[in-house]
Amino acid sequence: MSDAIDHRAIIAGLTAEQRAALTGRRNGPGLVRLAVHGGAILGLGALVLAGIPWWPLLLLTQGILIVFLFTLLHECVHETAFATPWLNRAVAAVAGFLVMVPATWFRYFHFAHHRHTHDPDNDPELMSPKPETLWQYVKYLSGIPLWIGMAKTILLNGARPSDEPYVPEKGRRKVHDEARITLALYGGLAGISIALGTDALLWIWVIPALLGQPFLRAYLLAEHARCPHVANMLQNTRTTFTTAIVRFVAWNMPYHAEHHAYPAVPFYRLPQFHEVVRDHLRTTERGYGRFHKRFFEGLR
Repeated sequence: MSDAIDHRAIIAGLTAEQRAALTGRRNGPGLVRLAVHGGAILGLGALVLAGIPWWPLLLLTQGILIVFLFTLLHECVHETAFATPWLNRAVAAVAGFLVMVPATWFRYFHFAHHRHTHDPDNDPELMSPKPETLWQYVKYLSGIPLWIGMAKTILLNGARPSDEPYVPEKGRRKVHDEARITLALYGGLAGISIALGTDALLWIWVIPALLGQPFLRAYLLAEHARCPHVANMLQNTRTTFTTAIVRFVAWNMPYHAEHHAYPAVPFYRLPQFHEVVRDHLRTTERGYGRFHKRFFEGLR
């Protein structure tokens, strides 16, 4: 492992053929994974609505699958989930709606995070400090601050054009319109449910998402928490070695240092890029359980 090798040097050292092989985009892998991920959500939802025996036991799995649509949203805003641009935008809009993270707003937020990763003055992810005490850790994992924060963001952006520093002037009206449409759709679904006297959406979407959010919080905390404030993406971002199931549901984003080092690489080629950079990864962990054990031990 060499301290002198950073992500820029590795990218610069790739040949044109290697770059093309790593960044070429296809629809097939994304459509297959979307069919499995989305099909599982629809299937479990149907079982819950059918009221099969012990159906409440399905809610947690349903919730984990729903909240991890965030990783699909993430891949789509990079336009690497699919080769077809409109397909990335359409899937991002649906996934963002389901996890209460509007896609256009998130695109601006997330790209600022990529431009300024671990820059304390400019990385928007650092606007919400990582947990430092046991109570902060529990509160973070609950997902409550996330739900409250996103509700405030959508309401404020719906009330007036966005003034967030990471949203450029040309994007403020887009974010404003998106927030208004999002609020109208949420309100419409709530109104229809009340008019029909049904709580179906609560049991197949809302309650599962609340139950699943702590698992997404636990997963996301490992990406950058306690990584050094340096420019090298192979050091300021953590790759977590985990199971094939977690990698599948998270759209290969456990290869997170690899993603930050070269965001143009589609999710299905991140394992291939990992082979290129693995000897230069500076911040890794073997499993999310080990990460949280170490994180917990370091709390005040």
